[in-house]
Amino acid sequence: MQKLNTGVIDERQVEAWASKHVASVAERMRSFAHERTEAVSLNIDKVLSAFEVERIGTQHFASLTGYGHGDQGREAIDRLFARVLGAEKASVRLQLVSGTHAIAAGLFGVLRPGGSLLSVTGRPYDTLEEVIGIRGSGHGSLADFGVFYEEIPLADGGTLDFSSIEQALETPRQMVFIQRSCGYSWRPALSIDVIEELCTLIHKKQPEVICFVDNCYGELVESREPSEVGADLIAGSLIKNLGGTIVPTGGYLAGRSDLVEKACCRITTPGIGSQGGVSFDLNRLVLQGLFLAPQMVAEALIGADLVSGVFEALGFAVNPAPGAFRSDLIQAVELGDAEALKVVCRAFQAASPVGSYLDPVPAVMPGYESDLVMAGGTFIDGSTSEFSADAPLRPPYVLYVQGGTHRAHIKIALIRALVDLVKAGLLDLPQTG
Repeated sequence: MQKLNTGVIDERQVEAWASKHVASVAERMRSFAHERTEAVSLNIDKVLSAFEVERIGTQHFASLTGYGHGDQGREAIDRLFARVLGAEKASVRLQLVSGTHAIAAGLFGVLRPGGSLLSVTGRPYDTLEEVIGIRGSGHGSLADFGVFYEEIPLADGGTLDFSSIEQALETPRQMVFIQRSCGYSWRPALSIDVIEELCTLIHKKQPEVICFVDNCYGELVESREPSEVGADLIAGSLIKNLGGTIVPTGGYLAGRSDLVEKACCRITTPGIGSQGGVSFDLNRLVLQGLFLAPQMVAEALIGADLVSGVFEALGFAVNPAPGAFRSDLIQAVELGDAEALKVVCRAFQAASPVGSYLDPVPAVMPGYESDLVMAGGTFIDGSTSEFSADAPLRPPYVLYVQGGTHRAHIKIALIRALVDLVKAGLLDLPQTG
C-alpha cells in the first residue's frame, strides 16, 4: 500500500462513503449471516444436553478453598466440558493463565526426556517457540529437557503436506502436534474433516503416537471437536471461544483420561493431578460462559465475514474469503503497510468499550518474537473473543482480527477504520458520479 495524495478531505463525505460501503457488504453477506445463526442451534443443543445429563444445579456454583479436594462444582465442570468436547476426560482450571499455558502443561506432562515432538502444521504459534525451545534457551524448554523437535512446513497454499508427513512417520515419534488455527500464518484453519484424516493417517502409521491438537479459536465453530475424530489430547483457553466472553481467566485440556491426568500432574504435582485446585467461586461464570459460547462464536463468525468482505471489496487480500467455510474465528487481512496496521488498530481500539482513549503502539510482548501492535479494549484482558485485532510488525503486515460479541459493534469499528485510513492518505476514496 502506498500513501495517496488525496488532497482536501471532506470528513462527512468520507464517513458517508464508509457507512454505505460497510452496509452494502453486510447486505451482500446477509445469507451467510443467516446460515451461521441457524447453525448455532446444533451446538447449543449439544451444550444443553450436556448440562441436562450432568444435572447441573445451583449447588455447582459454589467452590471450596485451600486444596479443593472433592470440589463438586469443579468435578461437574470437568465432566460437562468432556461431554461437550467429546472426550473421555477434561480438566478445566482457572490456574491456567492462557491457552499457551494449557498446551505447555500437555506437552511437559506427556513428553519425556529423549522423546520426540513432530509438528505437522509448520512453525507453531509464536508463544510456543520458547516452550519448545526453537527460540530462547535456559528457561526450561522442551529442548532443555532433551525432547527432540522437528516440523514439517506447510505445502503451497498453506495446506498440509501429507506426503512429507507420511514420510516423517517412518521414524518413531512420541507426539504429533497439530495447530488447528492459522496463528500468524497465511493459511486456512484445519477443518475437523482434515484433522480426522490426519489423525487416521498418524494412528495407522504409528498406533501409539499421541495426536495433540491446539484447539484455540476453533471450539464450537464446527459441530464436532478434534477429540471426537481421533485427537488424543486437545487444549485451549477459557478467554477465547468456550468462555463466552465472561470467564475471567483459565484454560482446559481434554482427551484420553491418562493423558489429561498427566497434564494435570504438571499443573499441580504428581500424586495430586486433577484432584486439586480451587475455582475461586467462579464456577457460575464458567458454566454460564459455556452456555453463552455457541451464540458468541456465531456472532464472531458473522463479524469475520463482514471484515473479510469489507476489505476484499477494496482490493485487499483476505483469508478466508467472505462467506467461505471456517474452522476458527480468525480473519486475516494483508494490509501491506506498517502504518496501515497501526491506523486500523487505533480505530478498532477507539471503538472499544474499554480503553477507547488508549493508543495501541507496537511493543515487545512476552512470548512473541516480533513487536506486536494490538487493539483489544475488552472487559477481560486478552479476551480476543470480545473483538480484537493484532499483528506482528513484519512484512507483509497482515492484520489478524478475531471475536466480536455482536455484529453491530464490528460495523462501527470497520467504519471508523476506513475513515481513518482515508484521512491518513492510505486509502483512496472512490469517486462517485
